Amino acid sequence: MAEPFVANVRSHDGAAILDLRGEINLFAEQAMNAAYTQAAQLNAKTILLNFRDVTYINSTGIALVVGLMAQARKSGRKLLATGLSDHYQEIFKITRLADFMTIYADEERALSEVRN
Repeated sequence: MAEPFVANVRSHDGAAILDLRGEINLFAEQAMNAAYTQAAQLNAKTILLNFRDVTYINSTGIALVVGLMAQARKSGRKLLATGLSDHYQEIFKITRLADFMTIYADEERALSEVRN
């Protein structure tokens, strides 16, 4: 049985962090978009996608991430990622998402980028 997707938003050091949990697939679209909207309302210039608790991302999920990236670019926000497994880091490289979104090993390193 698929783990339902949940996205929570928190603010830290001027960045909005989206803590993602579960499977990112078609059923995650509404929650991901709502979380992104909530993060944008915080007026953060940087949004960090925390994939630490994501169990699965399918092709539709990759498309959702691409959509968030497009929204971020359009509004002049930087989109970063952390918590990706080695497998999904490779997927992000193959799909060229990694060309447009910096991937960090952990949240602390990502947030140090925001502070600098």
